[in-house]
Amino acid sequence: MSLLLQPADIENAEPAPEAWKKEAFRAFAAKMSDRKARFPCIPATQAFALGHLRYGFVARPWHPSAAGELGELVAEYGKASRRFGDYSSLIVFFDREPDEKDVLAYEAKFWDLLSEASRMDQAAWPADIPEDTGQPIWEYCFDNERYFVYCATPAHRSRQSRHFPFFMLALTPRWVLDRWHAHPARAAATAPLIRARLAAYDEAPAHPELKPYGSQGNLEYKQYFLRDDDTALTGCPFHRELKKEHAE
Repeated sequence: MSLLLQPADIENAEPAPEAWKKEAFRAFAAKMSDRKARFPCIPATQAFALGHLRYGFVARPWHPSAAGELGELVAEYGKASRRFGDYSSLIVFFDREPDEKDVLAYEAKFWDLLSEASRMDQAAWPADIPEDTGQPIWEYCFDNERYFVYCATPAHRSRQSRHFPFFMLALTPRWVLDRWHAHPARAAATAPLIRARLAAYDEAPAHPELKPYGSQGNLEYKQYFLRDDDTALTGCPFHRELKKEHAE
């Protein structure tokens, strides 16, 4: 049975055990389709409208099973993502925690989940991506697929572009981003529109770490989880456990 769902799968599920899942998806759908407060990322809204997104649901972020469930979702998605459309991403919703967390607590848990999920990855790290997170072209990899990872939390306030009532991740394959940037005129015309939408959407100005992938001074991991202010981590907490055959 597939772990990846489409909107109809979510809406047609039995109501009692799936109530929080329907609530999370409907909140996401409202955010992506709002015509007044337009979500800044134009490719994301297009992906939603075209039905290219796939959805997964995971236990509460601090639940012991959360990282394992996340790893299973990413593994299944990576094997099939090219069949879902040119703008595809994996959207992962986590069940609500019983108590409130602040932004920094969610930041720590975000990196913990990515690190723990990576332990399920049986593939070697891609040869063209450095394992050093301090390199401009580093990005999160799983099963030989490269991803940009976006995180939103209930604790964000000033950056509504990073606020969501549930802890949420969006994993976009690098091949999707490469296809978008393969049309330079379109990408160049869209970039200022995204910035304008971001300025209108967030109370805080654009985070200083929002820079193009691979550019001088860019560290990709700093864009994965943006804080509500302009501060950022001074070092990436991501830790990938070396497989035995690589460590020896």
